[in-house]
Amino acid sequence: MHSSIRSLFRRTALAATIGALAAALTTVTPLAPTAAAAGTLQQVANFGSNPGNLAMYEYAPANLPANAPLVVALHGCSQSASDYHGHSGWQKFADQWGFAVIYPQTNSANNILSCFSWFDPAKDTRGKGEAASVVQMVDSAAARYGSDRGRIFVTGLSAGGGMAADLLADYPDVFAGGAIDSGLPAQCATTQAAASGCQYSSQNLTPKQWGDKVRNSYPGYTGPWPRVAIWQGASDTTVAPVNATELRDQWTDVWGIGQTVSSTRNLTGGTTESIYDDSAGKPAVALFSVSGMAHGLAVNPGSGADQCGTTGAYYLNSICSSYHTAQFWGLDGSGGDPGSGSLPAPSGVAVTGTTGTGASLSWNAVSGAASYHVYRNGTKAASVTGTSYTDTGLSAGTSYSYTVAAVDSTGAVGASSAPVTATTTGAAPKCYTANNYNQVAAGRAHQSLGYTYANGSDQNMGLYNVAITHTLKETSPGYFVIADSGC
Repeated sequence: MHSSIRSLFRRTALAATIGALAAALTTVTPLAPTAAAAGTLQQVANFGSNPGNLAMYEYAPANLPANAPLVVALHGCSQSASDYHGHSGWQKFADQWGFAVIYPQTNSANNILSCFSWFDPAKDTRGKGEAASVVQMVDSAAARYGSDRGRIFVTGLSAGGGMAADLLADYPDVFAGGAIDSGLPAQCATTQAAASGCQYSSQNLTPKQWGDKVRNSYPGYTGPWPRVAIWQGASDTTVAPVNATELRDQWTDVWGIGQTVSSTRNLTGGTTESIYDDSAGKPAVALFSVSGMAHGLAVNPGSGADQCGTTGAYYLNSICSSYHTAQFWGLDGSGGDPGSGSLPAPSGVAVTGTTGTGASLSWNAVSGAASYHVYRNGTKAASVTGTSYTDTGLSAGTSYSYTVAAVDSTGAVGASSAPVTATTTGAAPKCYTANNYNQVAAGRAHQSLGYTYANGSDQNMGLYNVAITHTLKETSPGYFVIADSGC
């Protein structure tokens, strides 16, 4: 990284502009959020009060289904949302596996080098500054697309990685998982002076002390913790590799699983993957160490299934980190199983029949398979020993995505198949398009403190007025979800 970036953690972050503060305090009712056109990266205006003075950019593939995952991707210093979108490879997997991506963007008014302020408690803590703005973006996009609030993830590079770690600590009730690429532990520094110490050297803290920084970010939280992937170049001289060890210590302690590795494997690009399982044997923390890689995001241009991105400044050709991160989160339909086994993906996965409440699948046998995992919409639906499965208890007239993975005699899960879609027969759920005022009047939504919420799902539809219009889908009697992207 060039000298101006190398000194980014030593320089004083600039305060938000007076104009931005005035905008946050205005009493003028904002316009409805602007949805991104399908298949394009577009800026979204008026996503909230925006206390962190950030810009919101968004990418959603065409025909994005309701209840799809949502990924937040934070750029590094001197970068932009469009730069990160163009190089990181997230678009490929959003298109392939069906999820939307939010790209927050900071600016030189916030920080002289356009870095996210991971070291400033006024900007990186729950309910404040940039962290609060990012969560407002999540709420805006989730309401617009009817996103699955249980599958929201955040990733970031360098200073963006530090902010991603802070967001995971601040909002474990929002994010199901995260990835820190060449970044810093959550709440490593609380002053500008302390930031360079985090960047270049060990802080000599115990795992419990690191874990306490997460637990103290949202005192009293008792829910599930996010699953965290850590990426680090072994030859990084800008963010020292000890940060990856500290991140590992921090998140394994939060999970209460210790620092003994559960499994390791060698990946392409000189990458070593170390997995730390939770008490149920499911990966909770993954550490990816890339031999010889300097400071940046690991990409691997090409047309292969596990390749992605384009090279550039701080986009380094070694391995497609976005692919392996998405797999770790289960965005490929694997349900978060890491695919640590050697068995190939089953071929010939096909839908053999549907009813109003069920879907039948079949696939070709995999040599060496003891069983197969079947995943519905990214969550494991069944484990079977044969090469067919009938899923039941489904909703009529509804589409479901399925993948299948082979499991060997040791329990190691192989690669997941390409997804197939099954649509149940019968009448599709009813959909209603109206402004928020009329949705409430019709009994499909309710309002509280000036905002509108869908009945049943409680998804935030925005301000309670006639200027904002949404489509609501009734998936069961009295239960409505936002279906603006298609019903």
